[in-house]
Amino acid sequence: MFSFVGCGNSQSDIPTVTTDSTKANASQVEVVSAKMVWIPGGSFEMGTVDPMFPDAQLVHKVTLKGFLMDEHEVTNADFEKFVKATNYITNAEQKLDPKDYPGVPAESLVPGSAIFTPTQQKVALDNPLQWWRYVAGADWKHPLGPNTSIQGLENYPAIHISYEDAAAYAKWAGKRLPSEAEWEYAARGGRASSKYYWGDELKPGGKWVANIYQGDFPQKNTGEDGFDGIAPVKSYAANPFGLYDMDGNVWEWCNDFYSADYYIQSPTNNPRGPADSYDPEEPGAVKRVQRGGSFLCSDQYCIRYRSGSRGKGEVRSGSNNLGFRCVKDSV
Repeated sequence: MFSFVGCGNSQSDIPTVTTDSTKANASQVEVVSAKMVWIPGGSFEMGTVDPMFPDAQLVHKVTLKGFLMDEHEVTNADFEKFVKATNYITNAEQKLDPKDYPGVPAESLVPGSAIFTPTQQKVALDNPLQWWRYVAGADWKHPLGPNTSIQGLENYPAIHISYEDAAAYAKWAGKRLPSEAEWEYAARGGRASSKYYWGDELKPGGKWVANIYQGDFPQKNTGEDGFDGIAPVKSYAANPFGLYDMDGNVWEWCNDFYSADYYIQSPTNNPRGPADSYDPEEPGAVKRVQRGGSFLCSDQYCIRYRSGSRGKGEVRSGSNNLGFRCVKDSV
């Protein structure tokens, strides 16, 4: 009823999980303004030589035109405006068609989404179903299940957003989702290639510069960086292009279909991805690219917040670590 997203994402009760997002002050939140910044055109070396990421090889030169990009992830306040204007219903809120889920009991086919749930003890990291639960009633308005809300979380990224949801928002806003090349170029911020988008040190100057996972995954996030779940947008410093949270916090959708071998034949100028999707791990699933990692990524597990690495997700699936931002070709 959901497809693993990014680094991997079962019908159950609402999990007993708390994050910083449940602690937000629900009164008088000053909503941050939505703003786009200009990303000047140029060339860069896309991908990585890191053997951990075979789908991000070969490293290849890409040249892009300039474009505008949202300075931060689309927030709950932004997404709420869209829903109120259009009466849009996200994939996580829609009824499930039994034809799409053969063998699943009808009583289990209820709207919902995937929520990360810490394990009670240390576990092997080979089965994501140990820390992901499908929660009935979880969606962008109810980020941790039906008894939760986004009141006081206006400046947090909208989550449980599928590719289809993100594309619908972008169209309504007169924008589009970024190509994978545009996303990586923007994340690099005009800097030379490095291990992380911010540099080669995980904690430059002993300071966390992105919302990622600290502690023993998936049992205990120490929250050393200040957050044990998603963080409000603009909680960390911007990169040289003026963009926030290109690393960590929530995965971000790109417009490109995901194909594991696309970089071998990618065009040099303004690539827009392959004509269709192919993931050898799930050949029948239609997937799009995700980038940037999330608050669940660390060097212990899910290291795909490292520069050049790629994520992927089925186009109708969401989770509580998945959001997006938009781009536009010109003013």
